Amino acid sequence: MKELSLNILDIAGNSVKAGATCVQITITETDETFLLVFKDDGCGMTKEQVENVTDPFFTTRTTRNVGLGIPFLKLAAEQTGGSFSIESATAREHPENHGTTTTALFNKNSIDFTPLGDVISTVTTLIMGSPGIDWRFTHTYGEKEVCIDTAEIRAVLGDGVPLDSYEVIEWIKSSLEEEYDSFYNN
Repeated sequence: MKELSLNILDIAGNSVKAGATCVQITITETDETFLLVFKDDGCGMTKEQVENVTDPFFTTRTTRNVGLGIPFLKLAAEQTGGSFSIESATAREHPENHGTTTTALFNKNSIDFTPLGDVISTVTTLIMGSPGIDWRFTHTYGEKEVCIDTAEIRAVLGDGVPLDSYEVIEWIKSSLEEEYDSFYNN
């Protein structure tokens, strides 16, 4: 993929399909590294699924025979000299603590490092597309931080205002734009 924000959209989509009620997307950046972590409380994957999930010809989808999101993310990380891991616990085996954590570490100094891209549009699209999920997005670089937590927004708005309403999505987008402006320009 041409930008990591597209990988974020794709991998977070897996969490939605897994029935997650809470998805955390965390970016931790240094001068040399870019760490991308997805953590959800979805149904989880079996040991066999975890072992095969990086194979592009292994998928649980019934609509097509390939699944490229995870293999592309793994390839993008490893091409930079970074690493990739995935851990999962099924709801059946771990009813109190289930879900999947996907971690990709990139070396930013590599010529193969993919730029982040339009992460603001990605985050707002995820929230708009699945407003019932608690989304927590955090991007840190040293002391700088961008953070949006829909559980906090929902608590302020109350039950009467849906997260996918035009006004809320526009507020989320403008809030992220302000935070990123400060993030990159201070």
